[in-house]
Amino acid sequence: MKIVEVATPAHEKEFLEMAVSLYKNEKNWIRPLDKDIHGIFQPETNKLFRLGGKAKRWLLQDNSGKTIGRIAAFLHPKWKEKQPTGGIGFFECIENRDAAFLLFDIAKGWLESEGMEAMDGPVNFGERDKWWGLLVEGFSPPNYNMPWNFAYYKEFFEAYGFQVYFKQFTYMRPVQGVGFDAKMIERAKEVLKQEDFQFRHMEGKELKEKAAQYFMEVYNKAWARHMGKSLTLKETQLMFAKMKPIMDPRLIYFGFHKGEPISFFINIPEINQIFKYVDGKLDWWGKIKFLWNKTFNPPNKMLGLVFGVVPEFQGKGVDSAMIMAYNEKFAKHDTFSYKTIEMNWIGDFNPKMMRICEQLNATIYKTHHTYRYLFDRNKPFERHKVFD
Repeated sequence: MKIVEVATPAHEKEFLEMAVSLYKNEKNWIRPLDKDIHGIFQPETNKLFRLGGKAKRWLLQDNSGKTIGRIAAFLHPKWKEKQPTGGIGFFECIENRDAAFLLFDIAKGWLESEGMEAMDGPVNFGERDKWWGLLVEGFSPPNYNMPWNFAYYKEFFEAYGFQVYFKQFTYMRPVQGVGFDAKMIERAKEVLKQEDFQFRHMEGKELKEKAAQYFMEVYNKAWARHMGKSLTLKETQLMFAKMKPIMDPRLIYFGFHKGEPISFFINIPEINQIFKYVDGKLDWWGKIKFLWNKTFNPPNKMLGLVFGVVPEFQGKGVDSAMIMAYNEKFAKHDTFSYKTIEMNWIGDFNPKMMRICEQLNATIYKTHHTYRYLFDRNKPFERHKVFD
């Protein structure tokens, strides 16, 4: 077997096509958009390169020259841990432990040469909400920008010496036919009867001009200290602009207290239910297929992207009230086209969000593992810190 560094356009194409060949008989795999994967490794489209980040990719070939595996390794400029830690991702491999270990070895060697003391994987050279974690339970078709892999990958990672750094849960519940936790209903009623609180979706001018600002204000209070990064208005405006082609305004909801934004949830239609028809290509023909299916075969599942309540209103029933108000406005009605909702990417280090999902009577539908491998095998391993 031979390792080849990705260094030419032909190698880059093979990096994409290798996964297509590997999963050609797997009905649950949905091919990611080529541009989404390719763009991660281009300085023109991934600003982490401009901030000092680095990425390497390798192919593994058998003695006949056939590609049987791939892997990428990253130096993420925003990771500021006391223990220098790199990342690996986009791992694919035939069912052969020796092949898998060769790929892990090449990534580990490069990260060590760059001064790293550990590696996390599988992760993305970007934000956590994309291509993060190894699927270990719930092998149904993946949501957009979430990884899918064969079950035997878990044995490869753990046999090599990776340990679970944290787990990521995807919760699911039917939109109709399942009630809510009784305590949640009581808390919601107490908030909803107070005139100072208002919960609503946005449309028209307010959606266009105000939603990004409201989102930024709540996010920076609710999440920035946990994620280690505040968002600028420009960043949130760009996020909403990117969502516009698939956005359903009914799936974006905000809470206000005396006119000030205090909470939100952002859902989108689960567009992998459409992208599965385009075979990774969003060229002119792929766009036609996308638009046709979006119009005549739309998604019946919505995907929860992010949920937040500013600290001073956490634990006071605002989250419950927002959800119950939304249910009364949209979800409980027969005309609502979405049948299920999945709450994506709930880390086991975030017990508050896990409790909210449980109060919704949602159940864990999928589990991903993010692993960590310490290069010093005698060093004590620590899991991700639990949010307080």
